[in-house]
Amino acid sequence: CLGSARLVFDLLAVPVWLSLRRPRSSPRLFHVPYSCSIATPTRWPPRRAFSIMAHLRSDLFEYTSGRWIFNDDLRHAERRRIFNVDQLSRLAAESVNRSLDDIVGLEKLAEGGFNRTFLITMRGGFQMVARIPYPATVPKYFAVASEVATMALLRSFGLPIPDVYGYSPATNNAAGTEYIFMEFVQGTNLSDIWFDLGEREIISISRQLAELESKMMSIAFPAGGSLYYTEDLENVGRSASWPGITLEDKRFCVGPDTSLPLWYGRRSQLELDRGPYESAEAVLVRGAEKELAYLRRFGRPLLPFQRVRREVYKYQKQLPSDHIENLERYLRIASSLIPRDPALGHFRIRHPDLQPNNIIVSRSRDSNLQVVGLIDWQHTSILPLFLLAGIPQQLHNYDDTGSQSMKRPSLPEKLDNLDEIQQSGEMELYRRRLVHYHYIKNTEKYNELHYAALTDPMGMLLRRLFRHASDPWEGETLALKVALIQATKNWKTLTGGGPPCPIVFDPDDVREAMKLDAEQREADESLEACRDVIGFGPEGWVPAEHYEEAMARSKKLKEDGLAAAESEEERAQVAAHWPLDDMDEEEYM
Repeated sequence: CLGSARLVFDLLAVPVWLSLRRPRSSPRLFHVPYSCSIATPTRWPPRRAFSIMAHLRSDLFEYTSGRWIFNDDLRHAERRRIFNVDQLSRLAAESVNRSLDDIVGLEKLAEGGFNRTFLITMRGGFQMVARIPYPATVPKYFAVASEVATMALLRSFGLPIPDVYGYSPATNNAAGTEYIFMEFVQGTNLSDIWFDLGEREIISISRQLAELESKMMSIAFPAGGSLYYTEDLENVGRSASWPGITLEDKRFCVGPDTSLPLWYGRRSQLELDRGPYESAEAVLVRGAEKELAYLRRFGRPLLPFQRVRREVYKYQKQLPSDHIENLERYLRIASSLIPRDPALGHFRIRHPDLQPNNIIVSRSRDSNLQVVGLIDWQHTSILPLFLLAGIPQQLHNYDDTGSQSMKRPSLPEKLDNLDEIQQSGEMELYRRRLVHYHYIKNTEKYNELHYAALTDPMGMLLRRLFRHASDPWEGETLALKVALIQATKNWKTLTGGGPPCPIVFDPDDVREAMKLDAEQREADESLEACRDVIGFGPEGWVPAEHYEEAMARSKKLKEDGLAAAESEEERAQVAAHWPLDDMDEEEYM
């Protein structure tokens, strides 16, 4: 994201921390006067290719895969990248010892949350990928430099990672843009067949992912942060600001962490220690220290960015001092959060967003699915294992009691007696349970250390504390406060004993916080239903071909919300804070 602009992310391709940006509803402000059901999550839109011979070159510079029902112009501006097509093509050809004349086609392959990718075809059928980051993608230089080094190192350990042919982490080249040229992996994107997999295929994919994660998590690192070629870090002036710790293979080093919260908005302007981290405690505190530095320099009262929550706060701006207080509470307990098992504190690496969209599969001769490519390694962090652990966002089903029990999933005995909609719902629930169950069972078998961290009863709370303490403040502190309250209630289990908890909450304060949390959870559930009625994804994203229909539904929903207002004052508040209208986001940067 984000630099001087706010970057949002395509449906099913959203990094975990940016879910804080999803608009939420409050019971009255986003009231739906008719019933709506929550359906299967919308699938990633089909890839669309654009040939430079058949379309205007401007299509190569613009986002064309979807639109947003609010702040559409801003979202497109964030993703507009103009570059020299001919020079990029020449550089691509030279990266594989070919000439510009060998290129017979360049077409848009995909548009994700941070980058636009192009498929380049040459004479003889050879194909390669060119990937260009959006102007708003941060951190500048480090994001590209770290990704290519990460891919190279992991590929050297035998992981199925595309080969990198060439790259530029800076824009001072003939193409006028950062870029990565890499191998085009032949196969099928797992997301294209994800909802059609049978149990045998789910078991196979889960086993392969567990084995691959075991291989990558077995790689030891001397420090935390992100991975770089030593030469690339030296080229930006290795100093106290940008240090590096060299690996046994001197070509590589661990340098500044590229994790997005550390660089978001004006945070990129701050002189901060972003790594490398030489201890688990350093990792735990840097994100909170970053946010404290940001709030002390830029903090000011803000309405919650998530406009649908503003009614819960009585439309009052929230003080940054409240979040500062909770960050300071977190820092007082951070050193006590490190697990006693030293193995869980070792620095390891893992894919930052292991979801079907980033997995390429191919069918073998016996028709079995084989994982042949893991793509999109941008913003990969090296962290203590206890912070890396967890089921990937698109694979878990934590909120379901059936998955929590870890019993082998089964379909209802009387499935045939249900109507078509009910059967569809049961089949989708069964699929989610299968994915969750087999991921954990295969992790237990093939990646024992990850399984130990994964099944730690306090592991999820610990990771929530870490994540919320590093998240950018956007007018709310409740998530961190609730996690801190839970930490005080589970202190002995969380820390394994030792000194008493150094922070205490007043009982009335706890009751108020939990009441507010319950109201927001109810609002969240309401929004999930409303999103399905309108048909939008994170940040209001919709496929381009569904934009007009979604806008019509959004307009009708607002009209119904205004009509349901019981006073002129309430109607004015609904109109002023309607969550699907355009808004100014600058003050939240």
